[in-house]
Amino acid sequence: MSALQTLGDVVAVAFLLLGALLCLTAGIGLLRFPDVLTRMHAGTKPQVLGVLLIMVGGAIRLQGWSATWMLLLVAVFQMLTAPVSAHMVSRVAYRRRHVRRDRLLVDEQHTAGQDRLYRGDEPADAPPEEPATALAERVRENREDGTR
Repeated sequence: MSALQTLGDVVAVAFLLLGALLCLTAGIGLLRFPDVLTRMHAGTKPQVLGVLLIMVGGAIRLQGWSATWMLLLVAVFQMLTAPVSAHMVSRVAYRRRHVRRDRLLVDEQHTAGQDRLYRGDEPADAPPEEPATALAERVRENREDGTR
């Protein structure tokens, strides 16, 4: 075993351990944090970085192009899906009133009225709270009056 290979193994183990530690902190954060937004933060930020570090450690240790491409593909999909899923979870939590709005520094959805106008989280067979024609009429009247 050469010194270069031993150094590569040490670096790979360091990446793997650091990634595992970050994934562990993400899991602990999911269990310990009090509300949806902080749990979502714990479930995305350290977890994604932890998975990326594990992928880098695995690529260094395996030293093959086929394994490296597969690990790179896993890392790319992880980086693409985690932010999108976190965004969607936060929107549903906001609309279902699981977010303490007094703790938000900026509340763009409330100021835009998005939580009032768009209700896409009801079941498909549920009757709408306000029929589309009544909603359109109310919006038209508000525009004529100059209010939003």
